[in-house]
Amino acid sequence: MSVFELRDVKYVYQSQYQRVEALKGISCAFGAGRVYAVMGSSGSGKTTLLSLMAGLDVPTDGSVLCENVSTADIDLEKYRREKVAVIYQDFRLFPLLTVAENVMYPMELRGMKPAEAKKRAAELIGKVGLPDTTLDRFPAMLSGGEQQRVAIARALGMDTKVLLADEPTGNLDSENGDKIFSILQALAHEDGYCVVIVTHDPEIGQRADEMLRLHDGELIN
Repeated sequence: MSVFELRDVKYVYQSQYQRVEALKGISCAFGAGRVYAVMGSSGSGKTTLLSLMAGLDVPTDGSVLCENVSTADIDLEKYRREKVAVIYQDFRLFPLLTVAENVMYPMELRGMKPAEAKKRAAELIGKVGLPDTTLDRFPAMLSGGEQQRVAIARALGMDTKVLLADEPTGNLDSENGDKIFSILQALAHEDGYCVVIVTHDPEIGQRADEMLRLHDGELIN
Protein backbone atom coordinates (compact mmCIF):
# COMPACT_ATOMS: atom_id res chain seq x y z
CA MET A 1 0.00 0.00 0.00
CA SER A 2 1.30 3.44 -0.91
CA VAL A 3 1.91 6.01 1.79
CA PHE A 4 2.37 8.71 -0.80
CA GLU A 5 1.12 8.95 -4.35
CA LEU A 6 1.66 11.67 -6.93
CA ARG A 7 -0.87 11.72 -9.73
CA ASP A 8 0.03 13.71 -12.83
CA VAL A 9 1.57 16.43 -10.66
CA LYS A 10 2.43 19.69 -12.37
CA TYR A 11 3.87 22.80 -10.80
CA VAL A 12 4.40 26.18 -12.41
CA TYR A 13 6.38 29.09 -11.00
CA GLN A 14 4.75 32.23 -12.35
CA SER A 15 6.19 35.71 -12.02
CA GLN A 16 5.69 39.00 -13.79
CA TYR A 17 8.54 38.19 -16.14
CA GLN A 18 8.54 34.44 -16.69
CA ARG A 19 6.69 31.16 -16.40
CA VAL A 20 8.66 28.07 -15.40
CA GLU A 21 7.22 24.55 -15.52
CA ALA A 22 9.11 22.92 -12.66
CA LEU A 23 7.15 19.64 -12.78
CA LYS A 24 5.45 18.36 -15.92
CA GLY A 25 3.07 15.59 -15.00
CA ILE A 26 4.83 13.44 -12.38
CA SER A 27 3.17 10.18 -11.36
CA CYS A 28 4.79 7.85 -8.82
CA ALA A 29 4.13 6.14 -5.50
CA PHE A 30 6.07 5.70 -2.26
CA GLY A 31 5.52 2.84 0.18
CA ALA A 32 6.35 2.09 3.80
CA GLY A 33 9.55 0.26 4.68
CA ARG A 34 11.52 1.50 1.68
CA VAL A 35 14.18 4.09 0.87
CA TYR A 36 13.68 6.18 -2.27
CA ALA A 37 16.38 8.32 -3.84
CA VAL A 38 15.23 11.22 -6.02
CA MET A 39 18.07 12.30 -8.27
CA GLY A 40 18.67 14.84 -11.01
CA SER A 41 20.72 17.87 -11.89
CA SER A 42 20.04 21.35 -10.51
CA GLY A 43 16.77 22.65 -11.91
CA SER A 44 15.40 19.17 -12.58
CA GLY A 45 12.49 19.60 -10.15
CA LYS A 46 13.77 17.57 -7.18
CA THR A 47 13.36 20.30 -4.59
CA THR A 48 9.93 21.26 -5.92
CA LEU A 49 8.78 17.66 -5.69
CA LEU A 50 10.00 17.38 -2.09
CA SER A 51 8.37 20.71 -1.19
CA LEU A 52 5.01 19.51 -2.47
CA MET A 53 5.33 16.26 -0.53
CA ALA A 54 6.26 18.28 2.57
CA GLY A 55 3.10 20.37 2.22
CA LEU A 56 4.86 23.67 1.62
CA ASP A 57 2.57 24.19 -1.37
CA VAL A 58 0.05 22.32 -3.49
CA PRO A 59 0.41 21.37 -7.16
CA THR A 60 -0.69 23.70 -9.93
CA ASP A 61 -2.42 20.63 -11.36
CA GLY A 62 -2.69 16.99 -10.36
CA SER A 63 -2.69 15.59 -6.83
CA VAL A 64 -0.30 14.79 -4.01
CA LEU A 65 -1.96 12.18 -1.81
CA CYS A 66 -0.83 11.13 1.66
CA GLU A 67 -2.71 8.08 2.92
CA ASN A 68 -5.14 8.61 0.03
CA VAL A 69 -5.99 12.18 1.07
CA SER A 70 -5.05 15.07 -1.23
CA THR A 71 -2.92 17.81 0.32
CA ALA A 72 -5.15 20.30 -1.50
CA ASP A 73 -8.09 19.24 0.69
CA ILE A 74 -6.52 19.52 4.16
CA ASP A 75 -5.00 22.04 6.55
CA LEU A 76 -1.38 22.17 5.38
CA GLU A 77 -0.08 23.48 8.70
CA LYS A 78 -1.61 20.51 10.52
CA TYR A 79 -0.34 18.20 7.77
CA ARG A 80 3.24 19.47 8.20
CA ARG A 81 2.96 19.03 11.94
CA GLU A 82 1.44 15.53 11.94
CA LYS A 83 2.12 13.71 8.69
CA VAL A 84 5.67 14.42 7.48
CA ALA A 85 9.07 15.19 8.95
CA VAL A 86 11.78 16.93 6.92
CA ILE A 87 15.54 16.58 7.40
CA TYR A 88 17.68 19.31 5.82
CA GLN A 89 21.23 19.53 4.51
CA ASP A 90 22.06 22.36 6.94
CA PHE A 91 20.50 20.55 9.95
CA ARG A 92 18.34 23.55 11.02
CA LEU A 93 18.75 22.95 14.73
CA PHE A 94 17.91 25.75 17.14
CA PRO A 95 21.34 27.06 18.21
CA LEU A 96 20.24 28.37 21.62
CA LEU A 97 18.48 25.14 22.61
CA THR A 98 20.25 22.07 23.92
CA VAL A 99 20.11 18.80 21.99
CA ALA A 100 17.42 17.55 24.36
CA GLU A 101 15.36 20.71 23.87
CA ASN A 102 15.74 20.48 20.08
CA VAL A 103 14.47 16.90 20.03
CA MET A 104 11.69 17.67 22.52
CA TYR A 105 10.42 20.66 20.52
CA PRO A 106 8.03 18.85 18.11
CA MET A 107 6.75 16.63 20.91
CA GLU A 108 5.86 19.61 23.10
CA LEU A 109 4.16 21.25 20.11
CA ARG A 110 1.88 18.21 20.04
CA GLY A 111 1.10 18.68 23.73
CA MET A 112 3.37 16.06 25.27
CA LYS A 113 4.33 16.82 28.87
CA PRO A 114 7.97 17.96 29.34
CA ALA A 115 8.98 15.00 31.50
CA GLU A 116 7.62 12.53 28.97
CA ALA A 117 9.17 14.44 26.07
CA LYS A 118 12.58 14.47 27.78
CA LYS A 119 12.44 10.71 28.33
CA ARG A 120 11.46 10.15 24.70
CA ALA A 121 14.25 12.49 23.52
CA ALA A 122 16.82 10.37 25.38
CA GLU A 123 15.43 7.24 23.68
CA LEU A 124 15.64 8.84 20.24
CA ILE A 125 19.17 10.13 20.76
CA GLY A 126 20.18 6.58 21.60
CA LYS A 127 18.36 5.31 18.51
CA VAL A 128 20.56 7.45 16.24
CA GLY A 129 23.71 6.24 17.97
CA LEU A 130 24.58 9.19 20.21
CA PRO A 131 25.39 8.93 23.95
CA ASP A 132 23.20 10.43 26.68
CA THR A 133 25.89 13.04 27.36
CA THR A 134 24.93 14.65 24.03
CA LEU A 135 21.56 15.73 25.44
CA ASP A 136 22.92 18.66 27.45
CA ARG A 137 25.16 20.02 24.70
CA PHE A 138 24.37 22.78 22.23
CA PRO A 139 24.49 22.18 18.46
CA ALA A 140 27.69 24.24 18.01
CA MET A 141 29.48 21.79 20.31
CA LEU A 142 28.79 18.90 17.92
CA SER A 143 30.31 17.78 14.63
CA GLY A 144 28.28 17.99 11.42
CA GLY A 145 27.57 14.26 11.51
CA GLU A 146 26.38 14.49 15.11
CA GLN A 147 24.16 17.46 14.31
CA GLN A 148 22.53 15.56 11.48
CA ARG A 149 21.85 12.66 13.82
CA VAL A 150 20.17 15.08 16.22
CA ALA A 151 18.10 16.40 13.31
CA ILE A 152 16.98 12.84 12.54
CA ALA A 153 16.11 12.28 16.20
CA ARG A 154 14.04 15.47 16.18
CA ALA A 155 12.26 14.29 13.02
CA LEU A 156 11.45 10.99 14.73
CA GLY A 157 9.98 12.98 17.62
CA MET A 158 7.26 14.18 15.27
CA ASP A 159 5.82 10.66 15.42
CA THR A 160 5.16 10.35 11.71
CA LYS A 161 6.16 7.43 9.52
CA VAL A 162 7.28 9.63 6.63
CA LEU A 163 10.80 11.09 6.52
CA LEU A 164 11.68 13.49 3.71
CA ALA A 165 15.41 14.24 3.50
CA ASP A 166 16.80 17.11 1.43
CA GLU A 167 20.47 16.35 0.67
CA PRO A 168 21.00 14.96 4.21
CA THR A 169 24.63 14.02 3.50
CA GLY A 170 25.49 17.10 1.43
CA ASN A 171 27.50 18.83 4.21
CA LEU A 172 29.21 15.67 5.46
CA ASP A 173 32.33 13.70 4.61
CA SER A 174 31.91 10.25 3.10
CA GLU A 175 32.24 8.40 6.41
CA ASN A 176 29.57 10.45 8.16
CA GLY A 177 27.42 10.45 5.07
CA ASP A 178 27.52 6.66 5.06
CA LYS A 179 26.47 6.57 8.72
CA ILE A 180 23.54 8.91 8.10
CA PHE A 181 22.32 6.83 5.17
CA SER A 182 22.64 3.65 7.24
CA ILE A 183 20.46 5.20 9.98
CA LEU A 184 17.80 6.22 7.45
CA GLN A 185 17.95 2.80 5.81
CA ALA A 186 17.48 1.05 9.17
CA LEU A 187 14.51 3.28 9.98
CA ALA A 188 12.89 2.17 6.73
CA HIS A 189 13.75 -1.52 6.78
CA GLU A 190 13.44 -2.17 10.52
CA ASP A 191 10.82 0.34 11.67
CA GLY A 192 8.69 0.71 8.56
CA TYR A 193 9.35 4.36 7.73
CA CYS A 194 8.83 5.69 4.23
CA VAL A 195 12.11 7.50 3.53
CA VAL A 196 12.46 9.81 0.51
CA ILE A 197 15.91 11.30 -0.07
CA VAL A 198 16.67 14.07 -2.55
CA THR A 199 20.35 13.73 -3.37
CA HIS A 200 23.17 14.30 -5.83
CA ASP A 201 25.13 11.39 -4.35
CA PRO A 202 25.21 8.45 -6.80
CA GLU A 203 26.13 6.03 -4.00
CA ILE A 204 22.86 6.80 -2.20
CA GLY A 205 21.07 6.27 -5.49
CA GLN A 206 22.66 2.84 -5.81
CA ARG A 207 21.96 1.83 -2.21
CA ALA A 208 18.34 3.01 -2.15
CA ASP A 209 15.55 0.51 -2.69
CA GLU A 210 14.31 2.57 -5.61
CA MET A 211 15.75 5.48 -7.56
CA LEU A 212 13.69 8.10 -9.35
CA ARG A 213 15.53 10.31 -11.81
CA LEU A 214 14.18 13.70 -12.82
CA HIS A 215 15.19 15.75 -15.85
CA ASP A 216 13.58 19.08 -16.72
CA GLY A 217 10.58 18.32 -14.55
CA GLU A 218 9.91 14.85 -15.90
CA LEU A 219 10.63 11.33 -14.69
CA ILE A 220 13.06 9.62 -17.03
CA ASN A 221 13.21 6.12 -15.56
